[in-house]
Amino acid sequence: MLARFLTSQRKIGHVGADTFVYWVEGEPGKRVAPDVYVLPGIEQGIVVPSWRLWEIGVKPSFAFEVVSSDALKDHEDGPALYGEIGVQELVVFDPQARIAQREANASRQRVRWQVFRRVKGRGFVRVESSQADRIASRSLGCFLRVVGEGAELRIRVGLGPTGDELFPTEAEAERARADAALARVAQLEAELEALRATKKRTGKPRG
Repeated sequence: MLARFLTSQRKIGHVGADTFVYWVEGEPGKRVAPDVYVLPGIEQGIVVPSWRLWEIGVKPSFAFEVVSSDALKDHEDGPALYGEIGVQELVVFDPQARIAQREANASRQRVRWQVFRRVKGRGFVRVESSQADRIASRSLGCFLRVVGEGAELRIRVGLGPTGDELFPTEAEAERARADAALARVAQLEAELEALRATKKRTGKPRG
């Protein structure tokens, strides 16, 4: 869906997931596999087993991480790594944040959203922390929104000034196209029927 959104905005960028990204030549231990990432200027159709940033000459403009069972790693260690790589924006989403907050034995405050960006003079820092259902991504030019609950929870792309409009999934877009086609057929049939009725009223009697 994110790849389709970038295409709709006429932006060239490769959207990938769970692919190893290496950023220091000769140091294979310097690697990370983002849950989702965007490499600006790289075509979507390119398929590679891993990325070596010194070869392609670009760094990810965006990375997205879902907090796993190792919350400490995702909340603290991950942002430091992405800062070292040179990522422009990192969004960390914790799907269990609200559940963890309700537990009496929660050892630390967990938040649903954290946004890290590269800020001039400050480096790679956290610029937003929120329990809301959405956050704005400056890199992507859209909102990321939580939709649904439990097993039906999804992250969607939100559009407009406040992200209220959802960018359609491929299935939703296909249904919309089908509905539009049916509506157009109905309109043409109505226009044809009106034309027939007009000709019938104004037609000359046969001699």
